[in-house]
Amino acid sequence: MSTVKLSHLAETLHGSEIVRLGATIKELIRQGNHIYNFTIGDFDSAIFPIPAELEEEIISAYQNGYTTYPAAEGILELRNAVSAFIASRQGLHYGPSEILIAAGGRPLIYSLYRAIVDKGDKVIYPAPSWNNNHYVHFTEGQHVTIEAGHENNFMLTAEQIKPHISGASLISLCSPLNPTGTTFSKDELGAICDLILEENGKRAEGAKKLYLMYDQIYWTLTFGDTVHYDPVSLRPAMRDYTIFIDGISKAFAATGVRVGWALGPSEVLAKMRSINSHVGAWAPMAEQKAVSNYLLRTDEIDRYFLRFKSEVHERLQRISDGFLQLKKEGFAVDAIAPQAAIYLTIQIDYAGKKTADGKLLASQADVTSYLLSEAKLAIVPFYAFGASTNSSWYRLSVGTCKKEEIDEMLGMLKAALQKLS
Repeated sequence: MSTVKLSHLAETLHGSEIVRLGATIKELIRQGNHIYNFTIGDFDSAIFPIPAELEEEIISAYQNGYTTYPAAEGILELRNAVSAFIASRQGLHYGPSEILIAAGGRPLIYSLYRAIVDKGDKVIYPAPSWNNNHYVHFTEGQHVTIEAGHENNFMLTAEQIKPHISGASLISLCSPLNPTGTTFSKDELGAICDLILEENGKRAEGAKKLYLMYDQIYWTLTFGDTVHYDPVSLRPAMRDYTIFIDGISKAFAATGVRVGWALGPSEVLAKMRSINSHVGAWAPMAEQKAVSNYLLRTDEIDRYFLRFKSEVHERLQRISDGFLQLKKEGFAVDAIAPQAAIYLTIQIDYAGKKTADGKLLASQADVTSYLLSEAKLAIVPFYAFGASTNSSWYRLSVGTCKKEEIDEMLGMLKAALQKLS
């Protein structure tokens, strides 16, 4: 054990459960095992490449010498392109001074927390959700973690939030949600907005307001009849209190290209820009130039979305159908119909069962380990996203899924579950 003394933050920061699971998976693969790895919130670029036209724009930008520092807030061409893209596709109207560019969504989330949350401030966020617990820890905020249930597709409700809203500084929401792939209904999101507006109306002149972080990084990936709703479109007064997190990482399978943007009040974004400039969290100049050109290529983007969304949805739907068939056959599994993103919410409820050699699966962690060893199936339990340790629900990501392996994976899972008693 190391005896080196570091900062309180470093000493108390929790490691990622997903990273730990990933290390186990890598070791099994190294040993020669074939693993059906559905843990990665990323894309296999051989299956889901970035748009060819975006790739061409990136290459051209480097060839034309766009390799210097960009402006701290992002180059004007890109902010104008984001403004046009969001206006035409989402009906939101934000000018260049209300848009901040960074190296993906993460530094924007970090700077938003730093700009708003003081030590001891209440931050309300759902469980399961991605990384909010870590960002609250970074800022020494007060965790107000509210566990959502499957009866609401794991989306928080206004009723759940209401008892905690007094005095809070930030509510962090995501729709479509990572890890569930589910979305807010129009009525529920509207009710949450009404709570925020009511709370801010009670606060004294000059007092800190309650802000909403609305992470919509997956909003372009909705399926079927699912509609993406946003706070500002539903309640225009929310414009003063909402900071959107968005970007190209999921929309264009471009997680490694690292171009994200925030939309929000210019006063808040100016502070976020200053924080990001000290961290050096700007997106590379060439990528900014490339994306500024690509976002205006409307017809090409439409063609890309048509194929991309179809391929993602097919994988989610086939796996969902497979789980529902297993449920029909009497297995203790379930799935929520895919709505959006690259994630499927599934349930595998076998804690308390015994393996063929008599070993008790005493906890959900034991079930997770059994699935990996016996079915070669790697999925992320919701307890890795802050849910209760006894939650039997999981995130299954299809970003690296090969269609030809879906039936094979379901067969392995069925065989493994049949061995339990």
